[in-house]
Amino acid sequence: MIDPHVHLRDWEQKDKETVLHGMETARRLGFTHLFDMPNTSPACTSRPLLLERLALGGEASEKTGVSYHIYAGLTNDEEQIREAVHLHSELFPLIVGLKMFAGHSTGNMGIIGVEPQRRVFQILADASYEGVLAVHAEKEELLHPELYVPGRYETHCDARPAEAETESVKDLVTLALETGFKGRLHICHVSAASTIEYVSSVRADLDITMGATPHHALLSRDDARNEALMLKMNPPLRSEADRDAVFNALLDGTIDWAESDHAPHTRADKEKGASGIPGLPGMLLLLDRMRKAGCGEARLKEAFGRAAIRTFGLPDEDIVLPSDPLERYLEARDEYWLDPYRLLC
Repeated sequence: MIDPHVHLRDWEQKDKETVLHGMETARRLGFTHLFDMPNTSPACTSRPLLLERLALGGEASEKTGVSYHIYAGLTNDEEQIREAVHLHSELFPLIVGLKMFAGHSTGNMGIIGVEPQRRVFQILADASYEGVLAVHAEKEELLHPELYVPGRYETHCDARPAEAETESVKDLVTLALETGFKGRLHICHVSAASTIEYVSSVRADLDITMGATPHHALLSRDDARNEALMLKMNPPLRSEADRDAVFNALLDGTIDWAESDHAPHTRADKEKGASGIPGLPGMLLLLDRMRKAGCGEARLKEAFGRAAIRTFGLPDEDIVLPSDPLERYLEARDEYWLDPYRLLC
């Protein structure tokens, strides 16, 4: 299996997790490839840091057998963007794609506003970038942080409404088309029915994919009321109707693949309001739920690896799914992490 979206921490965040720990857990769960995100601390936006991170991932790969890949993070600096394009060309598939945050999340790498985002797309188009551009889509102008009440995690859903995601995606699609962007636009962790509907309507015009997390497919804002689970992440959990839309779109292939958005924190950081949850184990719970909902094995293999292989242009390989994902989840569950999915077991 492939998880195309993880945040493995380490470096200045070793108290949360190390790359080796995350990859060892992934091995026990049955994953063969992990794609790490660049909002590390410090952020992976330069050649030296990307090479250092790849070396760290390579050491862990030798010990675990799990293949390590990373996205190069983008800033609003033209020279940095062009260097990222060059690094992708030079080091693919180790550097598997580029990542842009169209709104602030953990790491504060947001490129905020339509015009700065347009400039990124134009530079990528001028540089003839044809790889994957993965985007965290939340329109900053539509966020309402004042609505979040600390400790009441369901209010995070009001602070970062579904409208912010959908309108950001509309901006991104418009900019990609207007600038002649030649790559593949991937919308990370889609959480809203309105986003799914919009992306479906533009696929004839643009090479665009979507990913969805186990938590957005299996949990809703009602679950966030259980304070002990600390269910706070970006984008947040949505309504039951949104959750249902995400799950069904994963079943029928409208959403291309599952991605964990694995992002562990310490309990102390969660209590201070950190966004992100451990997501790797949830992938097996999602696999179990999809199979029990009647999803065929061919579609499951697409959602848990084959679609990513095709989209990123990775060497072909068979995707092996666990016959009893719930049993493997229970065996591999790591008490090092708070378990936000335990209410589903």
